[in-house]
Amino acid sequence: MLIDQAKIYVLGGRGGKGCQSLYRDIFHRRGFPDGGDGGDGGDIIIESDPNLNTLLDFKYNQHHKAHKGINGGSNRKIGKKGKDCLIRVPVGTIVTDSSSGLVIRDFVRAGDTLIAAKGGTGGRGNSGGRTASEGDDGESKTLLLELKMVADAGIIGFPNAGKSTLVSRISRSHSKIAPYPFTTKSPKLGVVSFYDKTFVVADMPGLIEGAHSGKGLGDRFLRHIERTSVLVHIVDASPADGSDPADNFRKLEEELKLYDEKVYNKPRVIALNKIDITDGSAAAEEFRKKIGIKAHGISALSGEGLDGLIAAIYEEIKNVSKKNKEDHDKDRYTGLD
Repeated sequence: MLIDQAKIYVLGGRGGKGCQSLYRDIFHRRGFPDGGDGGDGGDIIIESDPNLNTLLDFKYNQHHKAHKGINGGSNRKIGKKGKDCLIRVPVGTIVTDSSSGLVIRDFVRAGDTLIAAKGGTGGRGNSGGRTASEGDDGESKTLLLELKMVADAGIIGFPNAGKSTLVSRISRSHSKIAPYPFTTKSPKLGVVSFYDKTFVVADMPGLIEGAHSGKGLGDRFLRHIERTSVLVHIVDASPADGSDPADNFRKLEEELKLYDEKVYNKPRVIALNKIDITDGSAAAEEFRKKIGIKAHGISALSGEGLDGLIAAIYEEIKNVSKKNKEDHDKDRYTGLD
């Protein structure tokens, strides 16, 4: 089950108490202050983990608190810092401050970290003639977590178009496959090898008309393709309802446009699937003529045409990466970065 939104409450550890102490011996009968400072409270640290792909844990564990700092001791002993609380989230998680609505961090790379709530400062001990003090409270915040998967290519299409079969065939991902619609309930990632290179594909649940407005949870699924570089539109060559593949292609393209113009304008690779149960190349050619765009005739089941499709996807990803690098270099050169 994919949980891609969550609310959590975080509290940094309280600082330890400063020590109130007087040292006495035969040479110092009146004594002198020697209380040490208390340790700082632990921090709340959020780290992105590539092995996670859902925010499910936060549905049942919403409160996170770091440890209190250790109190100071006599003989100027400084208390130890409280233990930090480490929260692991999937790559692609956006952390927002609930009270201000400001985005604190967008975890786009594995291993990125954020101190979400600082621990309180430890109290002062009375050494040096100071007055001993209590430790400060740690920061407390309510955070909103939103997951948008990070992938090079997003596989989209209407239900039962063969997306899961395709992803299972070309990658090391094994989604549930069945001859009925909506077998994929949540986005899944797979790694595709292309010679000595690899790229990541995301298998999206089937979309339906009205997806842009939330029908069939479509808006929640569409959100996950916002980070992809390339969209791979899979069209069923032989729909069970007898509909025209070209019309189905146009309907889903319209859903993308209504959802977000930026998503709609992403580079596209189009594939007509299940040509093994139609008249093959003739069906693919007729489909190309109707939509007026290059399309790859494939069979995810038999493997026909998949080598060409993988090469086309990789080429588009490479082109996007090259363009992004050129834009970045241009911004640096013009001083806009």
